[in-house]
Amino acid sequence: MIDDIDRIMAIMTASFDPVYGEAWNRRQVEDALKFGNCHYEVLCAQGHIPDETESAAGFFLSRTGFEEEELLLLAVTPESRGQGLGRALLQNLRIGAISRGAHRLLLEMRRGNPAETLYRNFGFYPIGERREYYRTPSGQRLDAVTFACDIG
Repeated sequence: MIDDIDRIMAIMTASFDPVYGEAWNRRQVEDALKFGNCHYEVLCAQGHIPDETESAAGFFLSRTGFEEEELLLLAVTPESRGQGLGRALLQNLRIGAISRGAHRLLLEMRRGNPAETLYRNFGFYPIGERREYYRTPSGQRLDAVTFACDIG
């Protein structure tokens, strides 16, 4: 059986540009999932949970807080982008977050991230900024923008 963490790591490797240093390592993913307040979903390119014979093409990892759910990571492999998989992952996140008592989704990303269009189209709106919050592997400092999406 293919391990979901292996799938997450493969998607992350294919999806995140190493220039920005945004991908998590396996230990970070494993540690996050040890706590009962972190959740994930892996989907194949057709939008369903992959069986043992199917490749995964997208995932999300989130953390539940008091009446909020924070999207920690979301990735779709380059060859599966533009087909609605990112939106399907966000919709599944919303459904799960509501079932866990959340009224709002949160996320933080670097300014200029191309995924911003997906998030805004889903209903996320900016609520804050952290100047020079992220540091790339080369030492460049990048601003972070915090977004929220009301879900209930």
